[in-house]
Amino acid sequence: MAQAVEEWYKQMPVITRSYLTAAIVTTIGCSLDIIAPSHLYLNPRLVVQKYEFWRLITNFLYFRKMDLDFMFHMFFLARYCKLLEENSFRGRTADFFYMLLFGASVLTGIVLVGGMIPYLSESFAKIVFLSNSLTFMMVYVWSKQNPFIHMSFLGLFTFTAAYLPWVSTQLLLLYGFDHTTSLLGMIAGHAYYFLEDVYPRMTGRRPLRTPSFIKALFADDPVVVARPANVRFAQPPAPELHQD
Repeated sequence: MAQAVEEWYKQMPVITRSYLTAAIVTTIGCSLDIIAPSHLYLNPRLVVQKYEFWRLITNFLYFRKMDLDFMFHMFFLARYCKLLEENSFRGRTADFFYMLLFGASVLTGIVLVGGMIPYLSESFAKIVFLSNSLTFMMVYVWSKQNPFIHMSFLGLFTFTAAYLPWVSTQLLLLYGFDHTTSLLGMIAGHAYYFLEDVYPRMTGRRPLRTPSFIKALFADDPVVVARPANVRFAQPPAPELHQD
């Protein structure tokens, strides 16, 4: 069993493995009182006045107490972050990292702006950790890029992946968890989907082109599929729908 888990962990792509490891270590560290959550949460005043810039990162690593909600989001992170990095962003680690950076920036901006709006400031002031939101953003982006995949909920009913974020949100509500962070994640995910997929098709422009300095951080090898010589290929069959 331990060997299988180790092999599964080693086969994870680099961004997924790094984020999952940091999230689990941070959450366990807080549960054991090794790390104080008060040193991790998003506090604009401390960031600006005390130069505690690490809070802009650490608030995405802590997933609160280790309960059923934690297990849900660890599953979402391990599955959909991995699926995105291995498929949609295969051979484009820098682009995948930039997507997460964009999502984190949008979420932080929403909370900061919301905290300055009358009648909303009190609600947004309670959102001090955005880890759940960033995880839900990945679920949303994956569902938009794979909308016709058939899925099932506990074998009770089936639905297409396009509805996965909404089904997941209802599931969290069913168990009594707050859905606000999930909705924020879907907003950030839709912003990325529109700017990366919809807007370029409309205008021919790509506003979210990954900066060169981020690409320089990752040595992506191009994905090349070798074709044997002197082999004639038939027309590929129509793609089939997969079911989880």
